[in-house]
Amino acid sequence: MENINWSELTFGYMKTDYNVRCYYRNGKWGELEVSSSEILNLHMAATCLHYGQESFEGLKAFRGKDGQVRVFRMDENAKRMQSSSRGILMAELPVEKFEEAVRKVVRLNERFVPPYESGSSLYIRPLLIGTGAQVGVKPADEYMFLVFVTPVGPYFKTGFQPVPVCIMRDYDRAAPHGTGTIKVGGNYAASLVAGEKAKQAGYNAVLYLDPKEKKYIDECGPANFFGIRGNSYITPASNSILPSTTNKSLMQFAEDMGLTVERRPIPVEELSTFEETGECGTAAVITPISKIDDLDVNKSYVYATDGKPGPVCEKLYNKLRGIQYGDEPDPYGWVQIIE
Repeated sequence: MENINWSELTFGYMKTDYNVRCYYRNGKWGELEVSSSEILNLHMAATCLHYGQESFEGLKAFRGKDGQVRVFRMDENAKRMQSSSRGILMAELPVEKFEEAVRKVVRLNERFVPPYESGSSLYIRPLLIGTGAQVGVKPADEYMFLVFVTPVGPYFKTGFQPVPVCIMRDYDRAAPHGTGTIKVGGNYAASLVAGEKAKQAGYNAVLYLDPKEKKYIDECGPANFFGIRGNSYITPASNSILPSTTNKSLMQFAEDMGLTVERRPIPVEELSTFEETGECGTAAVITPISKIDDLDVNKSYVYATDGKPGPVCEKLYNKLRGIQYGDEPDPYGWVQIIE
């Protein structure tokens, strides 16, 4: 522990002391179990390996300057995991069990919660997998839920700095009525090729267009997209976008700041009218976008000419971080302190 350089952490995996597990067998969930092993013992015919019965979440714990550890909106993650379970026919984990597991794993690994103002946090990864053996395409009868944690730095190395993204029409991360609205591994597998191509070309992420008509803005790599124009916070509505807890929170802040919130289809051409754009999510937090290059039509939309985040992005970012770290009051009751 002595040699962790908290302010130099990347967004990667580091071994911590314990993880928490829970099994669904004979139609019911068991009690939480604590494990210090990083290894899972899986049947080779488990449905998670063959038919993608797998869902995960991501949330963070933050240490405030008062030394207390806070977790942000974990009930939203619990509900989204239930929605994912309904989407691919897995056993639904009760919200209370999810929250109990998160609290337990954070307490057990409290020494890995980075100090206040290190710029790092404790990333919490809940995972639900089908463990029952099936050879036919059908849901498992047994499931395993587990939560592990790892201290992380910013998702994008630049932190809260504008990054370039690109549009590629040859790739979709999800189908119009597929699994885009739920958090399952298949969506991320589908985004790997385009994401890698974008990185090689010097971009941080791919801004996907809607998979049906390629006319509207969809997701931005592993995050939701938003644009600021005048007094409006505008974010896409689509049946292939994962609803982001961070985006939901930003919409609330925007409203409180007197902005009009619009959640609707955003035509690609509208990108030219925004003053600021950004991507948001648990991992990305808020990452402002410096420019969007539409590679297929050789067109560029430029936002941050001076390399600095725009004023609205900055305000939203500070508000979010302030509540997460306990520096600002939490009028919404979104933060849970882990005793």
